[in-house]
Order: sequence, then structure tokens, then C-alpha cells
Amino acid sequence: MATTTRPVRFGLVGTGAMAALTGKVLAQYPNSVVTAVSSRTRDSATRLAIELEKLSGEPVTGYEDVDEMIASGRCDAIAVMTPDHLHAEPTVAAAAAGLHVLIEKPLATSVADADRMVAAVRAAGVRAMCLYNHRWLPPNAKAKQLLADMGPAVCGYARKHDTIDVPTRMLKWAERTTCAWFLSGHDIDLVSWLFDSEVEQVSAVARRGLLAGRGIDTPDAVVIQARFDSGAVATFESGWVNPETFPTMIDSYLSIVAEGGTIHVDRQKEGILAATPDSFSYPRTMIEGDIHGVLRGSYPFAVEHFVECVRTGREPLVSIESSRQVTAVLAAAHRAIDTGGSVRLDDVAPAR
Repeated sequence: MATTTRPVRFGLVGTGAMAALTGKVLAQYPNSVVTAVSSRTRDSATRLAIELEKLSGEPVTGYEDVDEMIASGRCDAIAVMTPDHLHAEPTVAAAAAGLHVLIEKPLATSVADADRMVAAVRAAGVRAMCLYNHRWLPPNAKAKQLLADMGPAVCGYARKHDTIDVPTRMLKWAERTTCAWFLSGHDIDLVSWLFDSEVEQVSAVARRGLLAGRGIDTPDAVVIQARFDSGAVATFESGWVNPETFPTMIDSYLSIVAEGGTIHVDRQKEGILAATPDSFSYPRTMIEGDIHGVLRGSYPFAVEHFVECVRTGREPLVSIESSRQVTAVLAAAHRAIDTGGSVRLDDVAPAR
């Protein structure tokens, strides 16, 4: 793939919080520019387009139809920022048109969709990456370096819990996903990368009740146990019913035990505590934050990494095949929840 020296032109698919954040990162980065936004309603596309124009000074066109945006000739790449279950169609359409694709996590919520996406991307020869940005968190990157000298991994534990306002207010589509799809994908990608190994078998259980009682048909919490092809084992715990008084929206923790050492990463405090007469919190700093007017953190680092992959033709750190594997693990876990047994990955998603 030829390299390019001009900024990569991006179209955004979606206008929610992640689309706005991604748009801001692309607008501030010298090697990228947002030229288009698509949404189911032209008004919302136009509103975000105007905001991004103010940031970059470059014209941004709003579209009501994603296919129209893809065919416009105004984009070299698109960023798919739709709800979890709606990533496949724009990805496949963009790849078929020769556009590169950046995709919010998870890659897809079915193996069939993930396979269609991988096939379309590889057939077109374009670059694609799912935004599993935790590989760019400084503690996790350091953990990868340290584990290289600690020998084979023995076991791992990763936890992510959101406060209850995420499924009840922030997401309008919480019943179309689960806390595992929404949260544990990050941890499955991260631990697989740290272990340098793939999951081959899972068992899982879920707890329902609180959210169902509020009319949202999705589990309160999910626990997945996984065996990797290296022989290592790991537990992935997710939930989204922490009280809103919890001092951080996301409670995130990672522990890895290897034959030659142990690593713990506790991101709850992220280096800062804030207290006022009315509140007590641990503000989030590592994923994204304003540093003297510039967005920094693992999310901007991941987006900028993808821009450079498009410009240079190199493969992204997070391959689309590895993200397809995360989808397969989660699909197997949800089957295990339904059946009450363990599920081999090959029974759900045969290796490609």
C-alpha cells in the first residue's frame, strides 16, 4: 500500500459521545481531518459537523445516509461509532469502496458479522482497527514489557464495573448488548495480548434482576472463566450496577500471575483524588484528558496510531483478526451462560 503525505480524510458514522471524542482527536491531529459526518438524522449530523468545523477550520459535510457519505469521494477512511450491534454494515460497505475503517469496540456482537468484516477488509486490502485502546495505557504497556522477563503466564483476573447510569441513562440501547460485550472486550483483548495467547475454552455465568426490574432486559453482571491455548487461565468480571455515588464511573482492575512474577494494575484512582463539599471522586485521566488544550491519553494515542497506519501502509497493533477473536470469546461466553456449561471456541467460531 502506497504511503501518503497529506492528512487522512475521515468520515464519522454516528454522532454520540464516542463519535464526538473521535472527531475531536482527528480534528486536532495534524495528519488527519474530519470531512464528513453521517447520522440517521441530518440535524444531528449537521450539529456535530458544525462543532468539528469550529475546531479545525475545515469544512465538514453532514449526511443522513452513510452510503451517500461513503460514495461522496470526501473520505479516505471512516470511523464507525454506532451502537455495538451496528458496526458490520458500514464497515463492509466502506471496505468495498476502498476506504479504511476505524471501529469502536467491540468489533461486532456476532461471529458471523465479525467474519464478514474481516473478509471485506482483507479482500479490499484496506487498513482496519477496532479501538481496543487499553494497549496504549502506560501501565498496560509497561506490564507487557515486564512480562517478557517473567516467563509464561499462569493466571489473570480483570474487572470492569460501570455505574448504573451507564445502562439506564447514557445508553439508549443497553438491552441490545450486555456488560460483557460493552466492557470485557477490552480486558479479553488486553489479556490475550499480554499472554501472547488465544482463548480456547470458556464458561460463564450471569446475574439478572436489578436492571430487568427497571425494564432493561440485560444482565447486571457477567463472570467469564477462560482457558488459553498456552494453558494459562483467566477470569473476566463485568457489571454495570455500581451506585452513582461510586467515586469513578468505571472501576477497572487487572492482575497477572506469571511463573516468574506478578503484576497488578489498579486504575481506580489514576493518580488523582478530588473532594468538594458536595462530592468525592477519582477523576479519569488515562483514557482521555485535556492537557493544555490538547486531548491526550490511550484513546487519542490509539486513534493517532491508526491514522499513521493508513498513511504508511503498516498493519495496526490491534489486528482485525484479533478483534474477531474477542468477539468469538464473548459469543462463546454468552452461549455458556445460556447452556450452563463450558464452550470451546471452535464450537462457536472455527478458526479462520
